[in-house]
Amino acid sequence: QVQLVESGGGLVQAGGSLRLSCAASARTFFSINAVGWFRQYPGKERDFVAAITRTSETTVYTDSVKGRFTISRDNAKNTLYLQMNSLKPEDTAVYFCAIGLDNAALKAKIVRSWGQGTQVTVSS
Repeated sequence: QVQLVESGGGLVQAGGSLRLSCAASARTFFSINAVGWFRQYPGKERDFVAAITRTSETTVYTDSVKGRFTISRDNAKNTLYLQMNSLKPEDTAVYFCAIGLDNAALKAKIVRSWGQGTQVTVSS
């Protein structure tokens, strides 16, 4: 099973930026059809944020982050990224990377593997 390890979370002021990374253990990362990001507020279920297909030809985002967040992947480095700009206090959450069958499955929260999460806190 592929292990996923997130990093890059932290505390930032509103309007600032952070870049999250998700390192995959498998050299077969390049063959994984869809990987994505979710976030979880305290006491709530994990919500879909963004997903990207194997060769980066297709990306999908939840409406609240469109135009502010960018998902990307580097298959040579076995790494998924989430560039977060113009951060808002409501972006404060634990962010998880995940593997899915395809983007639609991820958007439907059908996930094959999860990372352990990284905390993002945006102060007002």
